[in-house]
Amino acid sequence: MKPVLLSSVLLVALFGLQGCASQESQRQLEQASSTFQSVSEDLQILREAPKDVMRAAESLERAQRFAGYWGSAEDVGHYAYLSQRYSEIARQHSEQTQNQRRATQLNMERERLRQALQEAKLIGLQYQDHSQEEQMISLAAAETDRGLVMTLGDVLFKAASAELDPSANRTLLQVVHFLQLNPKRKVRIEGYTDNRGDAAENLALSKARAQAVGDFMQSLGVDAQRLEVVGYGEQHRVAENASARGRAQNRRVEILFSDEQGRLNNSR
Repeated sequence: MKPVLLSSVLLVALFGLQGCASQESQRQLEQASSTFQSVSEDLQILREAPKDVMRAAESLERAQRFAGYWGSAEDVGHYAYLSQRYSEIARQHSEQTQNQRRATQLNMERERLRQALQEAKLIGLQYQDHSQEEQMISLAAAETDRGLVMTLGDVLFKAASAELDPSANRTLLQVVHFLQLNPKRKVRIEGYTDNRGDAAENLALSKARAQAVGDFMQSLGVDAQRLEVVGYGEQHRVAENASARGRAQNRRVEILFSDEQGRLNNSR
């Protein structure tokens, strides 16, 4: 091959490689820009991770500056990557801060409930001559063929989550109070779901919700040996799953109370 022709072939190959590198670096730059825009428009992230957002902005600016220079695809990709990572770190930092804040609020709420429970216990000592049946009625428990059962609806949990909503506190506080006044009583906490979604995931969610109720009771001083937790998933529906109302009724947690000697009926 003649030298001139060889040089032409090499130049074509070189430009081809640079073109591929430029396309890849441009893709990285666009992705970094999109991620940064999402982060920079989130006021929560801006408040909780300003330094990481600033680093993401500086790296993105460098990547954009290098993108204007011929033959700087490697530098563009490098700073686009840094900007992308700083944006992701900012988002993770914000999420961690929010989780810590929620945990702090939850601990404060539980401490407030402990104090309220202690006050309720002192008041309740004045009324221990009331029949246990009357106390159970006050808990809105229903007499069934399995014994006394209280039903906690789906609205007491975050949507599709095992996290208890604060609206559940009052109801569970009453249950804990009742158990303190009746130290031989035990409970079985049963979780149920509707039939939408994956059956295995529904079973896990039902168990997690029942466990969340049990953990809450334990945090307020109920001995773990007095609590039995089980999840049934889609089994044992109380309504048809064909309607939204029926599915809502099936998404529930039931608290089954033992007799006065602590005997629970057999599991389903």
